[in-house]
Amino acid sequence: MKVQIESKKENALLERTEVSFSVEHGAESTPTRDAVRTAIAAAVGAPKERVVVDRMETEYGKGVTNGYAKVYESDEALKKTEGRHMLVRHGLAEKKAKTKAAAKPRAAPKAK
Repeated sequence: MKVQIESKKENALLERTEVSFSVEHGAESTPTRDAVRTAIAAAVGAPKERVVVDRMETEYGKGVTNGYAKVYESDEALKKTEGRHMLVRHGLAEKKAKTKAAAKPRAAPKAK
């Protein structure tokens, strides 16, 4: 797996660097988000915990995946900006357990 940074853009307002990347993986399967996060963190020189892979797209039949990631300057900026589902997806927050609402009794159908 070879990661190439296509472009970098500083976003001072959101305290992050926005990165477009491509991953060459040949005949292997599409790499996991975790593997891509590790590779991008190494390429940019940031801790893995501050890298969020927003999207990855692989064209059918090609061994190249293109994507977009965000590298935050601090943990506070990351948690303030990213949605909860993205934090859960990257293992930075725990998934909330769904609670079942009390089941309401159904009314019997009316007889004709």
